Amino acid sequence: MSERGAGRGNAARDRADAEARMRVLLTLTDLEPAVRLNALLEAQGLETTLVSPVDDVRATLRRAQPDVVVLTGALLDAQQLALVRLLRWDGVPTVGLTDVSDPQTTARLREAGYAALYPKPIVPEEVAAGIRRTLERRRLSQVTGLVGESEAIREVLVQIEQIAPVTSTVLIEGESGTGKELVARAIHRLSPRRGKPFIAVNVGALPETLLESELFGHEKGAFTGAAERRLGRFELADTGTIFLDEIGEIPPHTQVKLLRVLEEREVTRLGGTAPIEVDVRVVAATNRPLREHVIEGTFRSDLYYRLNVLRIYLPPLRERPDDIPLLVRRFVAEFSARHERPFHGLSAEAMQLLVGYPWPGNVRELRNLIESMVVLAPGREIRPEDLPAHLRDVGAARLLPVPVGAVLREGQRAEGRELEFIVRSLVELKLQVEELRRRLDDERAARVAARESADGVAALLAAGAAGGIAAPAAPALEPREAAPPPNVVTISPGMTMAAIERAAIEAALRETGGNRRRAAELLGIGERTLYRKLHEYDGGAAPADVGEFPED
Repeated sequence: MSERGAGRGNAARDRADAEARMRVLLTLTDLEPAVRLNALLEAQGLETTLVSPVDDVRATLRRAQPDVVVLTGALLDAQQLALVRLLRWDGVPTVGLTDVSDPQTTARLREAGYAALYPKPIVPEEVAAGIRRTLERRRLSQVTGLVGESEAIREVLVQIEQIAPVTSTVLIEGESGTGKELVARAIHRLSPRRGKPFIAVNVGALPETLLESELFGHEKGAFTGAAERRLGRFELADTGTIFLDEIGEIPPHTQVKLLRVLEEREVTRLGGTAPIEVDVRVVAATNRPLREHVIEGTFRSDLYYRLNVLRIYLPPLRERPDDIPLLVRRFVAEFSARHERPFHGLSAEAMQLLVGYPWPGNVRELRNLIESMVVLAPGREIRPEDLPAHLRDVGAARLLPVPVGAVLREGQRAEGRELEFIVRSLVELKLQVEELRRRLDDERAARVAARESADGVAALLAAGAAGGIAAPAAPALEPREAAPPPNVVTISPGMTMAAIERAAIEAALRETGGNRRRAAELLGIGERTLYRKLHEYDGGAAPADVGEFPED
């Protein structure tokens, strides 16, 4: 058998051993499905433990330390829900066998923390297959160090499992601090090459003058200071895996040589002439999409396509905030044990700020913060005022005052997801209503201002007509309005009916040139009535500016 075939055989045996060590705990709340499922899981080689409802489940959990817990009934029981939250906080997935199929109840159970739900009557083979998938995800999380239950992390774990057994080149993209090297090491550990070297090189940290020597090696005397032969990283990683971090920073001249290594599977040391065959799997990583470097012309497109055979994208921490409490738990346990320091937990408000912070440094930034909190713990529960000022300010600005995070004290976790969604929706609706109200107020104010302006002008005109005071002249406009013709009757507010009547008679006489008969016809009155009205004005004298009335 070849070395590679032997490696695959060893990988299969180790994987079977790992699965055999996986432990499942089942409750006997519903006896019949519990017994059937237990028998099937045992037949598949899994280690199982049965516990009755009257037993101390938590004591059994501490003793058995299961990788998956199966609750066979009473999923909505308060004690069961508290247990599920505690298990989720400890990173142990819970599978539930449910009697209800109501969508709202199912959504509530998933929100409570159940990793998977199966309706009764169950199909044991289907449930067993789902349990094995859950166990596989947990095993991958333990191997990779990637903690989280978000869909994005689950997808990454599935990709790692699919990619690891082959030898194709892998490109990992993601922001700094998201765990790209963890993924590279996981691919190596799950591959047939896991017993071989894993060499990590930060390409961006090496100066261009040393990069080629580090990657490909050099012969004695190849350059000033080369006192002896040196093997490059590709030779050191022979039969194993080489991880090239920040691959986008590699200089153009070195890109050509790297492309040849990938295509020919051989390297040539600096100062040497003989090519050296290498059997290396290349895993590259970049904190910026490599295609952007290609578009900018700083990275060869042929090298890009050679590296981008298999691709994994690691999401930033801000895109998976639900994973933050799990990461906090993992880091607290790690640093408490490493530094031998007790830690009294985080308040719900402090966890809320951690969940709401955008984490520009991603998981690395969170890890460093948790280590500092463990080392500098004040001997009590961590409160918001104990967090760094920049985190408090940004978190408070981004979050609503709804406790959504988990606390590190046993058995406690704020149940606020549904409330948070409702409050956020109400706040968004309130903001929309306020914006609509503001627009209506602005329009109403504009209409009132226009009406007040028009009323003011009308009042001035009325005052001028009633008191004989001329209104202030309006500012000159271009073009100016023409004066009304003399035979037009102008009626102003406050005029009496007698004044209006006299003005009408005067206008009619002007229109007819003083002809009384035609003026009377124009006014729609009799000629005698017109004579009588004329004699009433000024004791029978003719109105001013009319002149002599000619006889017919």
